[in-house]
Amino acid sequence: MRVVQVARFGGPEVLEVVAAPDPVPGPGEVVVAVAAAEVLWVETMIRSGHGGDYFPVQPPYRPGPGVAGTVIDVGEGVDRSWFGRRVVTPTGPNGGYVERALEPAAGLLAVPDGVELSEAAALLHDGVTALGVLEVVALRPEDRVLITAAAGGMGALLVQLAHAAGAEVVAAAKGVRKLGRLGPLGADLVVDYSEPDWTEQVGKVSVVLDGAGGAYGRAALDLVAPGGRFSGHGTPAGSFAGPGATVAEGVTVTGIERLQFTPERFRHYAAGILAEAAAGRVRPLIGQTFPLARAADAHAALENRTAIGKTVLRCP
Repeated sequence: MRVVQVARFGGPEVLEVVAAPDPVPGPGEVVVAVAAAEVLWVETMIRSGHGGDYFPVQPPYRPGPGVAGTVIDVGEGVDRSWFGRRVVTPTGPNGGYVERALEPAAGLLAVPDGVELSEAAALLHDGVTALGVLEVVALRPEDRVLITAAAGGMGALLVQLAHAAGAEVVAAAKGVRKLGRLGPLGADLVVDYSEPDWTEQVGKVSVVLDGAGGAYGRAALDLVAPGGRFSGHGTPAGSFAGPGATVAEGVTVTGIERLQFTPERFRHYAAGILAEAAAGRVRPLIGQTFPLARAADAHAALENRTAIGKTVLRCP
């Protein structure tokens, strides 16, 4: 089978396609024929060598946090009813940029009818984090919420979920291409934060869900009214916003540390977001797909900010 590995730290070009033996499941394991693999922004950070403080990974390694596909082999002790089923699962050290994934059966989640495998892959980590963020900030129908990086994979889910919760949604992104995708997702106001007066256009809010970080996140933090809540969980525009910052009286600031879930909690949120998708209440914004062999192009699209929504690798 073909797999993608990071040969050394560096730019997208260090992602290389190599041949590997087809996996054979051991006790408690399954083999999934991968249809789609999700791609996360944080993977570009790790690949570049800048994620060592949080992710002590050394090359060569296989990237890829999750896959969706069909179970084609099961190991000893695994319920045979998994064979042939459509599933989504987080991936371990064997990576997710692969044609066949060897994973513990305990991590499998069945993909509901009506949800495409590419959608399931796109929902896995971003959907889990989105539901976790909304629980941490305790979003209420009377809230006015600002979502930064709103045209990203998780941002697009947050827009839909916040709208469904009854909140007034202000969605911030950069550029006409991205802004045009946000109104149909449920945004009441869209703002281009490349404009110098973007914070004036937004005004005061009770909640900020910051997936951008950097200067955008710090500016958004200043918009939180007294007694409001701020979640700084993203870094594409720089470092996490929030830690050490001066905030208005009574503002609660939380960060990525509140979004580290146990396997049980991860499965709870993953099942929840899949159910939301099956019910038609949320749909991932998949802006671009690439074949497995073009994983480097997928990473480049994230880094040069041309990507909209979620980026997914497809197999074969």
